[in-house]
Amino acid sequence: MNRICDLFSIKYPVIQGGMVWCSGWRLASAVSNCGGLGLLGAGSMHPETLREHIQKTRQSTNKPFGVNVPLLYPEMDTIMGIIQEEKVPIVFTSAGSPAKWTSWLKERGIIVAHVISSAYFAAKCEQAGVDAVVAEGFEAGGHNGREETTTLSLIPSVRKGTSLPLVAAGGIGSGGAIAAVMALGAEGAQIGSLFAASEESSAHPDFKNLITRLKEGDTKLSLKKISPTRLVKNKFFGEIHEAELRGASKEELITLLGRGRAKKGMFEGNLEDGELEIGQISSLINQVEPVQAIMSRLIAEYNDTISGFTPLPA
Repeated sequence: MNRICDLFSIKYPVIQGGMVWCSGWRLASAVSNCGGLGLLGAGSMHPETLREHIQKTRQSTNKPFGVNVPLLYPEMDTIMGIIQEEKVPIVFTSAGSPAKWTSWLKERGIIVAHVISSAYFAAKCEQAGVDAVVAEGFEAGGHNGREETTTLSLIPSVRKGTSLPLVAAGGIGSGGAIAAVMALGAEGAQIGSLFAASEESSAHPDFKNLITRLKEGDTKLSLKKISPTRLVKNKFFGEIHEAELRGASKEELITLLGRGRAKKGMFEGNLEDGELEIGQISSLINQVEPVQAIMSRLIAEYNDTISGFTPLPA
């Protein structure tokens, strides 16, 4: 029995991260069709664009799927209205308090998971009534928690602090890593970077190819005065890093960031001036593959890993 599989009615406890500019209907439906849970990334979609992607996902799979919704989204009422109208079965919320929308979603029969970065926030999720938590470690790409806790430290802490079904995220890019986090108390794994580089990802091909060339240390947590974000070290990152070293204010950093910076990098393929969000695990990604190949390998690696465990002498 696996509570994550039971909760989401999926074959494998593998959730595809709802990443901005990467997680469109092609990726979400492909992951769901392979037995995992595909998520649409609402954070980079205008409301009617989200509706279109929900409808196309439903046309492309008869399996469960969901939407990841950053709660700082400026058109939240409209987004939630579309989710209700389109009868989305599962919502993953992030970047905000789960208390505001969890009851509203659950009253409409929607399963709710919330992304957190500490055991403290996991307890808040339990109080808010969410169905599951996603504990995301410091290794993850994109927006991170301010605690900077690594996944292998975070998972046992969250497991101790809550009885909710627990999904691990951050730095997971192999079946062996899935086995590792499940050994620490997770019941599933959310994977972002590996799927960001898939053929079905909506990211620009140049960004996908860049991911396959990244080495250890080519990403770094930045923008801590605004919202800690793991970025590829490119020209834009260098400008941010220089500003942070000389003590730039939050307002100056916001001005430097500007508008549409992530779209410019990940969706339009400007690898120098764009904001490129990807996790540390990218250094182990060496090719762009279809989702089917990724999922098959993850499951085979997981099974090989657990079959190789032998008891230690008493």
